Amino acid sequence: MRADEPFGKALYELFSSMRFAITLLTLLAIASIIGTVLKQAEPYNNYIIQFGPYWFEVFKLLGLYDVYHAGWFLVILTFLVASTSLCIYRNAPGMVKEMKNFREHVTEQSLAAFSHKHEVAHDRDEQTLGNRMAAYMQHQGFRTRTHLRENGVLIAAKRGAASRLGYLLAHSAIVLICIGGLMDGNLVFKAQQLLGMKKIETRDIPQSQVPAISRLTPDNLSFRGSVQIPEGGSADVVFLNVADGYLVQDLPFVVQLKKFRIDHYSTGQPKLFESDLVLLDRQGNKIREATIAVNKPLVHGGVAIYQASFGDGGSKLDIRGWNLFSPASENFKVEGAVHETVGLSSGADEYQLEFTDFRLFNIENLGGEAPKQNAMSVKSDTKALRNIGPSFQVKVRNPRGEAKEYHNYMLPVTLDGRMYLLSGVRETPNDPFRYLRLPADAKGSVDTFMRLRAALMDPQRRGEAAARFAATALPPAEHGGEMAVRLQASAANILNLFAQGGYSALGQFIETNIPESERQNATETFLRILELSAFEALKLANAQAGEPAPAADEPTGFFIRDSLNAFSDLFFYGAPVYLQLQSFEQIQASGLQMTRSPGQNVVYLGSLLLVLGIFAMLYVRERRAWILVKPGSALFAYATPRKTVDFEQEFAKHSQAIEQLAKE
Repeated sequence: MRADEPFGKALYELFSSMRFAITLLTLLAIASIIGTVLKQAEPYNNYIIQFGPYWFEVFKLLGLYDVYHAGWFLVILTFLVASTSLCIYRNAPGMVKEMKNFREHVTEQSLAAFSHKHEVAHDRDEQTLGNRMAAYMQHQGFRTRTHLRENGVLIAAKRGAASRLGYLLAHSAIVLICIGGLMDGNLVFKAQQLLGMKKIETRDIPQSQVPAISRLTPDNLSFRGSVQIPEGGSADVVFLNVADGYLVQDLPFVVQLKKFRIDHYSTGQPKLFESDLVLLDRQGNKIREATIAVNKPLVHGGVAIYQASFGDGGSKLDIRGWNLFSPASENFKVEGAVHETVGLSSGADEYQLEFTDFRLFNIENLGGEAPKQNAMSVKSDTKALRNIGPSFQVKVRNPRGEAKEYHNYMLPVTLDGRMYLLSGVRETPNDPFRYLRLPADAKGSVDTFMRLRAALMDPQRRGEAAARFAATALPPAEHGGEMAVRLQASAANILNLFAQGGYSALGQFIETNIPESERQNATETFLRILELSAFEALKLANAQAGEPAPAADEPTGFFIRDSLNAFSDLFFYGAPVYLQLQSFEQIQASGLQMTRSPGQNVVYLGSLLLVLGIFAMLYVRERRAWILVKPGSALFAYATPRKTVDFEQEFAKHSQAIEQLAKE
């Protein structure tokens, strides 16, 4: 800015300049990249887990978790609208004038200075030759204007003037797209929030209890929210995720879900899902019915209803459970439903079971390396993607309020040729599940394992199993002798250690009491005694339950080893009970996304103008030509804003044609 230049004029020059608009566009492009890479409008806890407390606060301050509704983003849009509008206002009149102007007053000296010019001699009448050359240019697609001069005739021709219109269309498109973005930018809510008229709700309460200060009326200009409706249920609100909480958006109608349908591929993966909806007014009168599917929304009253997802709508679950650290093998019954909480007593402690999900199909890739000891896993040496049946998820919350989430399958899964019941556990929603493998018997039941588990938890039956082991390990002549007593005591000690902490307790005992040089042999001996004693415990448990004794064969040996691995993993399981699904009544829910976007059509119009503008700028090429016909000679001059190979070829073609006309 010059020292003598008025401030207002300098500001106008800046705002209406192309460099200012390009700077704003660059900032918007960077913001759009961030909004594309970083998932937007997620709960704040997800960002804290992903970035940590420090960077979470930095990114929060910058408004990166909802870039397209951030204050600075909307301010940039506003300035870009103003800057581009001023640029159009400043340059459009000149462009329109230039499009209409034939420049028929150009001087002969100017034409002679053109880089692309061609002069020919003639002996024809200037007016007649001028008319013939004007007709030729018109035949080539040029618009012409003839101007009589004292020394001859000037034919001014132009073609492709619409290329300048492309600049106006492109700039107008930017204005429209930005205005559309501002219309959908929740400006009204932001103003209400600044004035204290609206407040984000952060409490986990029923939507009916959300106060008016955290609700938006049905005539809200724009919104994008979601809701999940169970079959037979209805909703008249959607929830908008905002910052660390939410807002409740009241709808101008009621959405009722009559039926939800989902088709699956042969593998069990979802192929198609759709919802039969009924729209009702606030008085309960039917407005219309429609079926929506993915990419087939229903639009009513400016609100678009999309099929976004599906989930559980409160399936009823019939479950049996076992107390994992009790010497009793009997199970107990639990009845619950998804999204409900059930109390559970375990000893002197009270737990809460929070059922969170039910899945009819589970497509799993059971592949990878074999599991390590005490590392709960479903990994197998056979890679296959298959449906392993229904499952449910539940959070077990202890008296201190701490919770772990469990994912339990209903049916046994075959891994490495043997059947297991799988139960996954994780501490936080972002953690992967680690799976406990409970061996199933020949009937596909976990009952046999639970009998063995109960026997290993019972001190009396552990002692009896140790005695039976000693009796079977020694010849009859040594029964009751010192060797038998010592062997029985060793077996009892190993069983007691194992019952207190699994393999970890045995390993700690070996490291503490046995020299390092002897630990390998001692470990092998302990494991052998443990397996044989567990076999005796299983025979004892089956006999007490009226079941046949297990056969002394290889499948039983694998079952004993798998049972001991599972028993040891119970100490890492984190819950005092194991829950197995027996039956269910599935209730499905449809996940709907509803949007009101008045700026959408404005953005579409802007996008259309942008395409047309770019097409005009790139593919409509402006050409200007002048032919000055004087007595005895004719001067042809050709010009374009962008010189290309085609332009050179056209110049040669027109020069040759004009020369031919002059000779005829």
